Amino acid sequence: MTQRPTVLVLRKAAHGMPIEQYAAALRERLPDHDVVLARTPAAERDAIRDAEIVTGMWLTDDLLDEAENMRLFACGYAGTGHLPRERLAQLDVAVTNASGVHGPNIGEHVLGAILSFSRRFHEARRRQRRHEWRSFETHELQGSTVTVVGLGAIGEATVNRLAGFDVDTIGVRYSPEKGGPTDRVVGFEDDALHNALAETDYLVLACPLTETTQGLIGTSELVTLPPEAVVVNVARGPVLDTDALVTALQRGWIRGASLDVTDPEPLPADHELWDLGNVQITPHNAGHTPDYYERLADIVASNVRHVTESGEYDGLANQVPL
Repeated sequence: MTQRPTVLVLRKAAHGMPIEQYAAALRERLPDHDVVLARTPAAERDAIRDAEIVTGMWLTDDLLDEAENMRLFACGYAGTGHLPRERLAQLDVAVTNASGVHGPNIGEHVLGAILSFSRRFHEARRRQRRHEWRSFETHELQGSTVTVVGLGAIGEATVNRLAGFDVDTIGVRYSPEKGGPTDRVVGFEDDALHNALAETDYLVLACPLTETTQGLIGTSELVTLPPEAVVVNVARGPVLDTDALVTALQRGWIRGASLDVTDPEPLPADHELWDLGNVQITPHNAGHTPDYYERLADIVASNVRHVTESGEYDGLANQVPL
């Protein structure tokens, strides 16, 4: 292409970090392109009328009504279920997502959660608050079996970070024939999943929320886990049945849970999960990383260069089928 498309950045920020940082990261990678940041609703409506490439965290129907020339929407989130996807498909707008941006930081979050329960740092913290010098029993991660549901960027990053801990790993994915970085890979069929759960010490949920995964871990699955098992959820709250989880934790069916996502979310202040001593809760914070915009800008800038050189909006990195 002889004409270099302008890149419009919408105003919504991610993880409380100024959206100006994202625009700056794109300008650094695309010095020959105009990168325009719209900081008000009016500026967004005006700028999107002529914009061919738009990037941001959301895209409302009202804003899409003004997008007369858009050919690509580069979503700043890994999930795109909040977008008007049917309309985008009708308008022949390509969509990409931020898959892979969260791999390193969420992988570290999962590893931290597992190590915290293995060495029982939550108990150490309670005794520290009481100024109580009294030892307590702990566990060893070595020799454990870690089952990771979902082998996308986050699941793969988690497995890679477990490589030095001498653990057995089981991966659960839609197409087990594709294999993966785990020692074994199984599918979502009941028997295959339950057989894996029966030997799992740490269950990591890192899958997207779909019809298959909604309510995937309920009473039957929690009973199948060994009593010493710990559940770590960095997927979406509804993947794990909350009522069943509370019962399992209260009755000792499992040892504990680390929840970065909940159902409902935000977790109500009076919810009983807050006060269970065998639960660690973080406020959907595993996705936070100071490198979020840098990694996102790498993906988007690569696609902008592809469009500039080829004039094509197919074959983009992280392109989402609509």
